[in-house]
This record gives sequence, structure tokens and C-alpha cells, in this order.
Amino acid sequence: MKKFIVLLLFTVFSTISSAHMAHYNNYNKIEMEIFRNGKLIGYSNYFFTRKGDETIIKNQTKFSVKILGLTIFRVEGYGEEKYINDQLISYNSKTFQNDVKKYVNINFVKDENKFQIKGSSYNGEASVQNIIGNWWNHKILQTNTQISPISGSIKEQVVTFIGKEKINQYGKIYTVDHFTLKSKDMTLPKDKRLDFNIWYDPKNASIVKVSYSRMGNWEYRLKNFE
Repeated sequence: MKKFIVLLLFTVFSTISSAHMAHYNNYNKIEMEIFRNGKLIGYSNYFFTRKGDETIIKNQTKFSVKILGLTIFRVEGYGEEKYINDQLISYNSKTFQNDVKKYVNINFVKDENKFQIKGSSYNGEASVQNIIGNWWNHKILQTNTQISPISGSIKEQVVTFIGKEKINQYGKIYTVDHFTLKSKDMTLPKDKRLDFNIWYDPKNASIVKVSYSRMGNWEYRLKNFE
């Protein structure tokens, strides 16, 4: 049984790690809808453009939470990632949470092989092993640390394979690998803690669904990709 589990995990992570940007060569757009307590409240979409070895992914996220018709929480965010082949060259984002602006600007320092981060929560250096914590990127399931796409903070994480499942979403049946992604330090305050369930489709190298609980039950669902 132990050998079987090791072999299964090796197969799963080999599928994920076999390539990175090459998986997305035919992608132009990924559309995700955001639900809170089962109600559609917004979206998070990614747009891919390419020129030679350069790939740019632009993200737009927008949602609002209403109670009795009044908006109590609103988020609008924009981000842009730039890659040369598989190397992240830069990332820039700005996010408005109600009237509070958060931001992060990341640049790859080639001579020192590191990232330089200027963000609303962190300013400093970071290892190039970090992944931007956006849901288009399946490599978030491989790394031990991620950079917040909103504020630039660096978060240590533990990813655990739960099992293979089938889920029905927007009339499509997906055969997926179910993972949990949690903070290495689960004693962190809940609003600072990573605690996600993630369903990954190895056939299309795409994250199909993400769920978490924080002031309600949230889901990001893959609606369409093209």
C-alpha cells in the first residue's frame, strides 16, 4: 500500500510538473466565476497574449458582497504577469478593497537570480522558486512558497493530495485531482492563513475549482477556457 501511494503521488506531480507555459500555448482566455454561499457575486478572468518567447497574462477580478441590497464589501483588481519562456520576468497589480488600495510590483533580477518585491505588505527579496498565487497557474500546487498577488507577502504552504474525483460543473464532467493547500503555520490568524481545497484537471492542466471558508463559503469555478 505504501508503495502504491508513493507511485500515485509521483504520477500526479509528474503530470503537473512536466511543463509549464507550454501547457498554455493554446490558451487565450480563462474565465472563472466567484460564488459566496452558493450565490454568484463576481468573476476572475485571465487573458493570454504572446510574442515570440514572451507570454503576458492579464487578470481582472471583480466581486461584491451585498446584504439587504447594500454593498458591504467590494473588490476590484488588475494584474499583469510577464514570462520569457518559463521565467517570470515581472508582475504588477493593484487591488481596491472597498476604499483601501493594495499593490505589488515584482521584477526578476537576472544577475542575482532573485525577485525584488515592492508591495503593500512586503518590500524585499524573494527566491525565484516562489509562484504568484493566481488560480490560472497549476504550478501553485508544486511550490513550498507563494507570493500574494494582492500585497506581495510571502506565504509558506503545504500541498496535500486527497484523491481522484469526478465533478460536474456547468454541465461538464471533469476527472480531477483533489488537493488541499494550507499554510505551513496554521496558527496564523484566519485572515492571513492559506486554507483551500483545489480541484485540478490534468487533461487540460487547469484548476477547475477552488473553495475556502472565510466570512462565508467561497468558490472559484472554471466556467470557460479558449
